[in-house]
Amino acid sequence: MKNVEQYKKGYFMPPVVDMSWAMKDAPDKAPIWCSVDLRDGNQALVIPMSLEEKVEFYKVLVAMGFKEIEVGFPAASETEYEFLRYLADHDLIPDDVTVQVLTQAREHIIKKTFEALQGVKNAIVHVYNSTSFAQRQQVFRKSREEIKQIAIDGAMLLQRLTEEAGANYRFEYSPESFTGTEPEYALEVCNAVLEVWKPTADRKAIINLPSTVQMSMPHVFASQIAYMSQNLKYRDNVILSVHPHNDRGTGVADAEMAMLAGADRVEGTLFGNGERTGNADIVTIGMNLYALGVDPGLDFSNMPKLVETYERVTRMHVHERQPYAGKLVFAAFSGSHQDAIAKGMKFREENKEPYWTCPYLYINPHDVGRTYDADVIRINSQSGKGGVGFIMETNYGIDMPKAMREDFSYFVKEVSDHRHQELKPDEIFNLFKDHYVNQFLPIELEDFTLKKKKGTWTGKILVRAAGREVILEGSGNGQLDTVKNAICKAYGIQIADLTYSEHDLDRVAESRGIAYFGLTDEKGTTTWGAGVDTDTMTASIKAFICAVNRMKDIKDRVYGVKLISQPDEISEFRAGAGAH
Repeated sequence: MKNVEQYKKGYFMPPVVDMSWAMKDAPDKAPIWCSVDLRDGNQALVIPMSLEEKVEFYKVLVAMGFKEIEVGFPAASETEYEFLRYLADHDLIPDDVTVQVLTQAREHIIKKTFEALQGVKNAIVHVYNSTSFAQRQQVFRKSREEIKQIAIDGAMLLQRLTEEAGANYRFEYSPESFTGTEPEYALEVCNAVLEVWKPTADRKAIINLPSTVQMSMPHVFASQIAYMSQNLKYRDNVILSVHPHNDRGTGVADAEMAMLAGADRVEGTLFGNGERTGNADIVTIGMNLYALGVDPGLDFSNMPKLVETYERVTRMHVHERQPYAGKLVFAAFSGSHQDAIAKGMKFREENKEPYWTCPYLYINPHDVGRTYDADVIRINSQSGKGGVGFIMETNYGIDMPKAMREDFSYFVKEVSDHRHQELKPDEIFNLFKDHYVNQFLPIELEDFTLKKKKGTWTGKILVRAAGREVILEGSGNGQLDTVKNAICKAYGIQIADLTYSEHDLDRVAESRGIAYFGLTDEKGTTTWGAGVDTDTMTASIKAFICAVNRMKDIKDRVYGVKLISQPDEISEFRAGAGAH
């Protein structure tokens, strides 16, 4: 690309820092979460949420388990101010929830913020000013000392106004644009603020380090966090927080590596909503912890409902491939993926597997309110026998022989390819019924009678063939062999091999049975059929006849044979039928 020479590294590497954190494979516990959806996320919307929408979203955050929620910038607009007042006046802040308010380190803005906080029991007052080299040079045109003094003055005013209010508010300070600030200078400013507040074990201060604009790879950001963590004053009484944005698309990675490097707290939004490319995605970070066996302390068990509410009140869209939450993240269209998932599910059932290890599914979809039938195995022209078989067995109890599954899956793929669309489970089931079960032409079973005498079976079968009722007779070494011989003899059908299986379909008393027949002709072509009935033998004969009806050129054969049974012969058969 052109003009690459105009870019240079805008970040500053920290001095020597202990990097032992980089050897950890996962955090030991979840961080303190702070949702900034109602401030960062709301300010980033084309149409900001109304008061009613913000209240609804706030209640969702509380129900999910957030204990710290940034509710806005009260001095920024009347809507922000009124929202905080609404929460306070309507007693919507539980005792175990702390609301957070944001303010610039400017006297009139801080005072307006404290007016909005009247009557609020638990609050974090979050004050910030920008410290980056670029903003000091280009925006404020102030020296290091002057910028540091802004932070100190803001910290002192927070402390004084809190004392005057007789409140016990907690304090948070952010050196905005931390990622573009020299680490030694960011440490100097933060320590100066801490010297004002002098945090204690029972009233800790929050130092929040925002990647207001991402400027580096995640390991560099984490190294900056490690440097701060290892050198902050009052460290035992400081909650070290991060607020990653997503300019480089690594907001989640920044947060995760920062936790390893010493961060105790993460500020972010649901699904990463926020200015420009967004904030760190708390849903993804939390679910990543969950998938590693670490309780995130937040409830994501009804992800579809969470997505629905989020999309409605924010007018944003959760992408179909959004980790954990997208509509397609658990969907497998590929045949090989479907086959592996189906076998993995079967393995879990057979072996009572205690840990989730199913191929291609990072977590159990049930844990986030998704279902296997609607969300996991999705059938289109790319699908295979494993997926089709899984749908049929899971949803309808139909466990086809392996070769029949393959035959049916090719048929389903052809239909999907021709329609240029995904096929839903009920559509697949109907294809099976219409093309593999309910094939009544040119031969349809009406009744049969089978008897065994001196080790040999004989039988008569009443069928409607080529539009006429006719009785076929045969013999064999078994009941099905007798039926096969009768039909094949009558119509000159040559079968080189056959495959048969059956099982209960409903798995309850008085259940139906389903039988499957695969008939291989002298050319090696196998044709499949299935039959369903409460009587196993009837189901088997139906399956055989269905397979015959699906054989190539069978209509020419049947219509080419002039078999006739007299009406009195048929009446006599019906009078004596039922022995089967």
